[in-house]
Amino acid sequence: MIHFFRLKWLPACLIAVSAFTSLSAQAALFSDDEARTAILELRQRQETQRQTHDAAERRLMEENNQLRRSLLDLQNQIEGLRAELARMRGQDEQFTRELGQSARELSEVQRRLNTQMQAFDERLRVLEPQKVNVEGREFVAAAVEKKEFDAGLAIFRTGDFAGAQVAFVDFAKRHPQSGYYPSALFWLGNAQYATRDYKEAIANFRAMLTQMPDHPRAAEAMLSIANCQIELKDMRAARRSLEDVVRLHPKSEAAQAARERLLKLR
Repeated sequence: MIHFFRLKWLPACLIAVSAFTSLSAQAALFSDDEARTAILELRQRQETQRQTHDAAERRLMEENNQLRRSLLDLQNQIEGLRAELARMRGQDEQFTRELGQSARELSEVQRRLNTQMQAFDERLRVLEPQKVNVEGREFVAAAVEKKEFDAGLAIFRTGDFAGAQVAFVDFAKRHPQSGYYPSALFWLGNAQYATRDYKEAIANFRAMLTQMPDHPRAAEAMLSIANCQIELKDMRAARRSLEDVVRLHPKSEAAQAARERLLKLR
């Protein structure tokens, strides 16, 4: 019975074992596929991550290179700005020096201009007519006329009669229309009398009287003519001259001197 029972269930067992083995094989096969798929997916993810990482690394390197180029460009720009700033500073220093030089030159020009203006004003004052009073006569004369007449008179008063003659002759030539002209002839005649140039002295005294018979020194000029004639031993002419002084200017000091000389001539 026992053996029969065992023999009876043997095929069934074999079938079960076979089925179990088949299921185990299928299960094993199924597990291998999933593992393979998982591995492939893992590898794919790793590849994707690697590619992503490489791309990120390349992008980072590119960005880094771009940043380096930007920094280099910025550095070049900074250097350029520094050079431009240095150039501008140099120009500014040059401009400052030139401005200072221009200011000094302008100051010098202004100084020269002021000097020239002062000289011009001085010349203008010399040329401008002025009201003067000479020997009781008032008239308008240029400053240069007054200056030259006063210079000649100053020379005469020092006793340099030859120098005074030169001064008054030059004055008469340069200023024949001057209000000083008759007085210049009077002092010229006196200087010539002092140097014993009697004939020229008489000529200039007479020229003075012809031009201005009412000159304040007319009586003195007439007396001086008489004195010159006495020195020339022309007593007749001298007497007439002395008599003219007394007749025309009876109250003058020259008339008193003329009367005394007339007494001596008798």
